[in-house]
Amino acid sequence: MKKLRILAIAIAFVGFAAAANAQPRAIGGRIGYGVDFSYQHSVGENMVQLEVGLPGFYSIAAACTYDWIDPFGATVPWNQRGEWHWYMGVGGAGGYFWGYRLWGYYGGDAGFIGVAGRFGIEYDFWFPLQLSLDWRPVVGPYLYGDGVNTYADYYVGGLYEGGIALGVRYKF
Repeated sequence: MKKLRILAIAIAFVGFAAAANAQPRAIGGRIGYGVDFSYQHSVGENMVQLEVGLPGFYSIAAACTYDWIDPFGATVPWNQRGEWHWYMGVGGAGGYFWGYRLWGYYGGDAGFIGVAGRFGIEYDFWFPLQLSLDWRPVVGPYLYGDGVNTYADYYVGGLYEGGIALGVRYKF
C-alpha cells in the first residue's frame, strides 16, 4: 500500500511537471498611464492575457484579450540569445471611476465597458523574465451620473488610459 501511494505521488508529480511545461505562464505588471497586474497563459501558439489595474490612477478596470503571437507568420528578424515576438489581439474590458470629472464638472461615479485591442512586442530572456511594450486601447460607452440623472457617452479615455505600457513579467 505504501509503495502504491509513493508511485501515485511520483506519477502525479511527473504529470504536473509536464503540464507546467506544456502550458507556460507569466505573471507581473504593466506601467504606463496607470498600473496593472498582468497574467499571461499560453493557449497553443497564442496567449490569453488578463489585467486588473488602476488606469489613470482614478479608476479600477479589468481587461482580457486573446493575443496571436507572430501573426501572419511574420517573425521578428533579430532574435539573438532570447526571443523577440510581436503580438496582436482582441477582447473585452470594463471598469469603474470614482469622482469622475467631465471638463471640470464633477459628474459623480461612472462605469465603462468596451472592446479591448492589443498591439505589442515582447522579449523573452533566456532566464524566466519577459519585457514587453504594448498598446491596449478600449473602445466603448461609459455611463455616469450626478445623483439625479444618468448620462451615456463615448469612452475617449480608453484610447490612452490602458494605452502604451511597459510590462515586466516572471515566466513559470
